[in-house]
Amino acid sequence: MREPDRFRAAVRLWAAGGPDAATAAGVARELVAGLRAVVLVEGVSDQRAVEALAERRRRDLAAEGVCVVPLGGAMSVGRYLRLFGAHGLAVSVRGLCDEAEEGFFRRGLEQAGFGVGLTRSAMEVLGFHVCVTDLEDELIRALGSDGVERVIAEQGDQVRLRVFQNQPAQRGRSIERQLRRFLGTMSGRKARYAGALVRALDPGAVPRPLDRLLAG
Repeated sequence: MREPDRFRAAVRLWAAGGPDAATAAGVARELVAGLRAVVLVEGVSDQRAVEALAERRRRDLAAEGVCVVPLGGAMSVGRYLRLFGAHGLAVSVRGLCDEAEEGFFRRGLEQAGFGVGLTRSAMEVLGFHVCVTDLEDELIRALGSDGVERVIAEQGDQVRLRVFQNQPAQRGRSIERQLRRFLGTMSGRKARYAGALVRALDPGAVPRPLDRLLAG
């Protein structure tokens, strides 16, 4: 599709519903040519992970007409589903969410007419996949703590990790909990590491929700 970043910005303003919504809707409709599918994710870190996996698999999502759109929070998923539905841009929609936000996605899908009484399995059939507990947990389990620490060292953050682990609040926690917390302690770090962790995965170790999201 043309100009995916501009499209994402327009959709975000349209979904927000403010004074610029009508103009943003017009821009989104202009840019929708060539768009085949939208992948809804909760945040930028999820977007980075999806795009990194696509790159590993030598897929050009923009050329395929696939745009990954971060919601900025799961509570807005219903609004986005309506924008992309039959009465909006009328494009195919898939999605990825954390376990804690599954309810928002389920209700959004039901309210947008995708079905009633949806189970997690039914959501998967629709192309919406749930991470347990979240994508960071999925990636940490897939790589193992040693693998995550190798990525942290490659990113030049090993000293910062050791200082963080030595904090009193961290000393009694498991290494997996320490790593998860470390990835989220600084603005932008989670998004930066999402792609790095995906690129470090063995091809057969991609977490199931992420793998199936790109399989469709």
